[in-house]
Amino acid sequence: MATFVLVPGAWHGAWTFQPLARRLRAHGHEAHALTLTGLGERKHLLTGTVNLNTHLHDVLNLLEDEQITDAVLVGHSYGGMVITGVADRVPDRVSGLVYIDAMVPQDGDSCWSLVTEQERAWYLNGVDQTGYSSSPLPFFDPRATSHPLASLLQAIRLRHDLSAFARKDYIYATGWDTPSPFESLYRRLLTDSSWRVHAVRSGHNVMSDAPEELLKILIQTAR
Repeated sequence: MATFVLVPGAWHGAWTFQPLARRLRAHGHEAHALTLTGLGERKHLLTGTVNLNTHLHDVLNLLEDEQITDAVLVGHSYGGMVITGVADRVPDRVSGLVYIDAMVPQDGDSCWSLVTEQERAWYLNGVDQTGYSSSPLPFFDPRATSHPLASLLQAIRLRHDLSAFARKDYIYATGWDTPSPFESLYRRLLTDSSWRVHAVRSGHNVMSDAPEELLKILIQTAR
């Protein structure tokens, strides 16, 4: 049995992972779908002080409170920043990492530095309304909420690389309508024998576009 901790991408909450979490539980695993501070049902907590560190502590606190010592951290998109930072801080509580069309940062990287001008324009959408939050785009799910801009701009600070983790999976979505900001990362990881890389016929929202294949990959990871 594995314990999955599911971290959504920018603008999204636990709801994006809830169907997957239910199916993982049906297969006998534990699954915790998080909503990060300032998003989803926690949108009332969105202030100018919410940043990447806040979101790292959301996950760190869950691991501590639930006494999880063998977490498979799963991050979608921006969630890759979060699970990397958590794994760096408490490697003894993490048994595996799964990145779903996500950032895999190194020390000093930020979401802003890792994406293209297209995504940077998305990040700045609606910032003038509050000065500290990025508005969801019109084509997002109606449940999407504003995202704390500081979390997208803040550079991550890492003490180690990911070499200590034997189980690392990267899921690459091949169905972007525009060039994927993760293509160069995908090409690089293909040549790295320490990673298991999966190309999935899906748009960026793999959870809704390719749920069966995603479930299959996660169950394989648990084994």
